Amino acid sequence: MQRLGIDIGGSGIKGAPVDVTRGTLVEERWRIPTPQPAAPAAVAEAVTELVGHFGWEGPFGCTFPGAVKGGVALTAAHLDPAWVGLDAGAVLGRATGLPVKVMNDADAAGLAEMCFGAGRGRAGVVLVITLGTGIGSALFVDGHLVPNTELGHLEVDGQDAETFAADSVREAEGLSWKKWGRRLDHYLRRVEDLVWPDLIILGGGVSKKSDRFLAHLETRAEVVPAGLLNNAGIVGAAMAGGVR
Repeated sequence: MQRLGIDIGGSGIKGAPVDVTRGTLVEERWRIPTPQPAAPAAVAEAVTELVGHFGWEGPFGCTFPGAVKGGVALTAAHLDPAWVGLDAGAVLGRATGLPVKVMNDADAAGLAEMCFGAGRGRAGVVLVITLGTGIGSALFVDGHLVPNTELGHLEVDGQDAETFAADSVREAEGLSWKKWGRRLDHYLRRVEDLVWPDLIILGGGVSKKSDRFLAHLETRAEVVPAGLLNNAGIVGAAMAGGVR
């Protein structure tokens, strides 16, 4: 069973057809830069380009970097604020001419990890943290998703957590892996004090370099890199989308 998954991020929009029975990409993923400014019409055009690249003609799933309820964007931290209050599913559906299911990006990545990745078969409280342009979070209790947690925007030491612990900050400030790892650890320990996870899964592009920073974490919970690495959002979007 194949479905198309598209993952909208603050710096890039990527997608691929996915075998949703295995959680694997059927074709090589395609990525284009997120338009700047990332206004609704521009992002919808980019998503349409991705759909066309794969010649997709059926329903598909798409992630959104913000809280989403019933397809409506409630926040849009790394996109144009014009998205807030819009029915993102309707916007993308009109642009592509196809039915689309939209969900929070970290929630989508978390679903994929729980089904096919590092969270598979794990009970208890599992927290998936995605590290990229910002910080996303997905919280699961005995396999059930608590949607739109947005724990990347917790206030830590007087500032939004992702403004000092996101992977983009590491790159922008030229931080060593040790220094960034300590910042990440400080953030994760703050989250642990709130939700007390049994397992923390770290995703996003930086997950493939986990050997460089995991040693600097001192969390109570077990911490592991995402099994699907940076493809988790694509896989989760496809899982949420309709069958072709």
